[in-house]
Amino acid sequence: MEPKIQSKSWNHEIEKEILSRWEQDDIYRFAITDKPAFVIDTPPPYPSGRPWHIGAAAHYAQIDMIARTARMTGRNVLFPIGIDRNGLPVEIYTEKKYKVRMRQMDRQKFLDLCRGALDDLEAEMLQIMKNMGLSGNFKEYYRTDSDEYRALTQSTFIELWNRGLVYLANRPNNYCPDCGTTIADAEIIYNDLPTKLVYMKFKVSGSDDQIIIASTRPELLCSCQAVIVNPEDERYLDYQDRKVILPLFNREVPVKFHHSAKMEFGSGAVMVCSYGDQNDVQVFRELGLKEIVALNENGFTTEAAGPYAGLRVNQARTKVIEDLKAAGFVEKEENIMHRTPLCERSKTPIEIIPLHDYYVKQLDFIPQLHEMSKNLKFHPEMHRQILLNWLDSIAIDWPVSRRRFYGTEIPIWYCNSCKSPLLPNPGRYYRPWKEDPPFSNCQKCGGTEFTGEDRTFDTWMDSSISPLFVTKFCRNEELHSYTYPTAVRPQAKDIIRTWLHYTMLRCVQLTGKLPWSEAWIMGYGVDEKGEKMSKSKGNVIDPFPVIQQYGADTFRFWSASEANLGYDFRCSEQRIAGAQKFMSKLWNVGRFLSSFDVVSDRPSELEASDRWILAELAKLVEECRRGYDEYNFFVPANAVRDFAWNLFAAHYVEMVKGRAYNQASPGHASALYTLHKCFKTILLLLAPIAPFITEELWTKMYSDKTIHHQDLPHFNQLDVDGEMTRFTTPITEFNSLVWNKKKETVSKETGKPLSLKDPIDIPVPDQLAPFRKDLEEMHNLQK
Repeated sequence: MEPKIQSKSWNHEIEKEILSRWEQDDIYRFAITDKPAFVIDTPPPYPSGRPWHIGAAAHYAQIDMIARTARMTGRNVLFPIGIDRNGLPVEIYTEKKYKVRMRQMDRQKFLDLCRGALDDLEAEMLQIMKNMGLSGNFKEYYRTDSDEYRALTQSTFIELWNRGLVYLANRPNNYCPDCGTTIADAEIIYNDLPTKLVYMKFKVSGSDDQIIIASTRPELLCSCQAVIVNPEDERYLDYQDRKVILPLFNREVPVKFHHSAKMEFGSGAVMVCSYGDQNDVQVFRELGLKEIVALNENGFTTEAAGPYAGLRVNQARTKVIEDLKAAGFVEKEENIMHRTPLCERSKTPIEIIPLHDYYVKQLDFIPQLHEMSKNLKFHPEMHRQILLNWLDSIAIDWPVSRRRFYGTEIPIWYCNSCKSPLLPNPGRYYRPWKEDPPFSNCQKCGGTEFTGEDRTFDTWMDSSISPLFVTKFCRNEELHSYTYPTAVRPQAKDIIRTWLHYTMLRCVQLTGKLPWSEAWIMGYGVDEKGEKMSKSKGNVIDPFPVIQQYGADTFRFWSASEANLGYDFRCSEQRIAGAQKFMSKLWNVGRFLSSFDVVSDRPSELEASDRWILAELAKLVEECRRGYDEYNFFVPANAVRDFAWNLFAAHYVEMVKGRAYNQASPGHASALYTLHKCFKTILLLLAPIAPFITEELWTKMYSDKTIHHQDLPHFNQLDVDGEMTRFTTPITEFNSLVWNKKKETVSKETGKPLSLKDPIDIPVPDQLAPFRKDLEEMHNLQK
C-alpha cells in the first residue's frame, strides 16, 4: 500500500508554503455575521530593542491558540495585531543607538530618529509573529503612534475633560530624575538597597536636651519642617509642641505627635521633610506644613539647600554627612538594607517633588471597579488578587502628564492673556507644541495669542484605549456595537496594576461597561535555572533563530507543553529541541496511516480493541476541551502527546496492524475506521497549538479544506462505552510484560534477545479475553 504522504519526515520549511497559502486564501478574514463576535484585545508588543524576549514570543504563540480555539468552537474571531510605539523605552533606545541626548537637540529631529529606530525593530517583530503562525489581522495592523490612534487618545481625554474627570493640580509627585518625568505609583518597583542610617543630634530649644533622629535621607535636612514622635512613646511625652534646632541649618521646627512614627525604628523620632517618602507627603497634609522644595526636576538640590545647592542627591548626602560628623552632630551610623522605591524603567531611585500635572480621577471609581471586576473571569483565578490588592492600595488620582517627547501630546493651548487652558474639538490628532490652535480667540477673555502644551501623556493613556480602538469606538458604530465589549484580554501578570487597571478605568468612564469578559494572565519566561531573563544578565534567548532552526510548530508546542497557565515557565533551546521529537512522531504516525483507506462511516460492529481506544479517545477529548475552555494549553498539549505517543501509537496501532493490513479480516473496516477516527481527532485537538503540521496532514489525508475551519471535537459526539477504559492498565501492562520478556529471552537460533516479531509462548490473561486475537497477532504469541 502506497502512503499518500511520501516525505519520510516532517520538514518545517513547509511552514512557509502553508503560511503563503493561508495568506492567499485569506482564511482568517473578519466581517460582521450572525455568529457571536470573539474579539481579542491583543497586547501590542513594544519594540524596545533586540532580541525580542523568547518568553514574550511564547506568550503571543498562546494568544494565537486562543484565537484558533475560538474559531474552532463557532465564534467569529477578530484578532487584531498592533505595535506599541509610544513612551520612554524608545527614547532611551534612540539615545543609545544614535548617541544623542533628547533634551539637547531639536524635538522634531529627535522624533524622526525615534520613528526610524522603531521601524527597523517593528519589521523584525512582525516577521517573527508571522513566522510563528499567528492568525491575526496583519493587513490592518495598527501602531499606537499613528495619527489615527493618537487622535482617539486625545479625543477620549477631551471627553473626560468635558465631563469634569480631569484637573490640573500642583502636588507632590513621583519623579524620576533619569527619565526626566512624572511617573505614576503603578510605575514604581521596590528593591532593598544598601544605605546608611544616620543618627543625628537635634538640640531641644531652650534646654540642654537633645533628641536623636535616625534618617536615611540627611540631605533633606534643609526641607525639614517638623519632627514627629508616636503619641504612645513614653520617651517623648514631655516634648509635645517643643521645638528643636536643625543641625547645620540652625532653624527651629516643632515636635509633633503623629501615629505614623514607628517607635521601633531608629530612635523613634522622625524628621518630616518635603519630601523623603509618601509618609512625609501625608504628614505635611495632615499637619498643614509648608513645603520647602529641596530638589529640582533634574535631580539637583535647590537654593534651599544653602551650601549644598546644585549637587546630585548622592553628592549632597555624602557632603551633609561629612559636615554633620565634623560638627559633632552624628551619634552613630549604621549600614542597612533599605526598601527603596525605584523607577520601573530606569531602575533608579525616584524622588517626590511638587509639580503641576494633569490628573484623571480614579479614586471616585474604585468602588465601581471593585464591584464590576466580580464579573471579570480570570484565567487563572489566582491572579484576580493582584488587581484587588492594587485597587485597595490606590491613594491618589492618576497623574497623566509626562515631560517627554515621543508620546501622544496633551491637546491643550493656553491663552497668553488669562492663562486659561483651551481644548479643541475631538476628532483629529493635535500637536500643540508645534501647531497653531484650531481657534482664533480665547473663549474666556477674547485673547488672540496662545502657547501650546509641550507635555505628552503617560503611555498608559494610549494603551488603555486598545479595546476601544480595535472595535472602532467613535468611528464605526455598527462594528463597535457588534464587537464591544471584547471577549478576552491576554496579558502578563506584571502589568495587571497598570494596563489591566487603567483599561478598566478608562473604558468604564467612557462606555459604562467592562472592556472584556475574561482576562488571560500568563507568567514569566525564565531561564533554565529559573532566573528572570534580562539583557544585562546575558541570558535572553532570541526566538528568531530558534524558530528558523526548529520551526514554528515545535516552538509553539514547546510553549504550550511547558507553560502551565499563570505560572512562570523555563526557557531553553534544549527543551524546545525536545518538543521536535513529538512533531516527528506525529508525522511518522500520519505517514503510516496514510497507507490505509479512510473509512468514515462507523461499522455496525466494532472490535473490542477499537471500542477500548475510542473510549480513551473520548476521555482525551473531554480533558482537552476542559483545557481549551480555560485557555490553558498546557492541558491539551500534554494530554494529546501522552495519548498519541504512549497509548495510540505504542499500543493500539500495534494491536490492530494485522486487521488493518488484512482486507479479508472481519475486523478490517473496524480497524481502519478507528485508526482514522483517532488520528483525525488528534489532529483537530492539536490544530490550535500546532497549526502547520496538522494542516499538512489533514489536507493530505482527509480534506482539501483547511483544518482551521473545522469544529473542535466534543466528547458528547463520540458514541463510546466508557466502561472500556477499565482495560487500559491491564492492556499496557500485558504489552510491557511481553516486550520485556522478549528482551530477556535469548534466541536459540541467533544467540541474541528475541526481536519484537519473534514468537513467544505467553498466554493472554482471561481478563483480556476480548482482545485475545489482536494481542496474539501483535506479539506473535504461540497459541
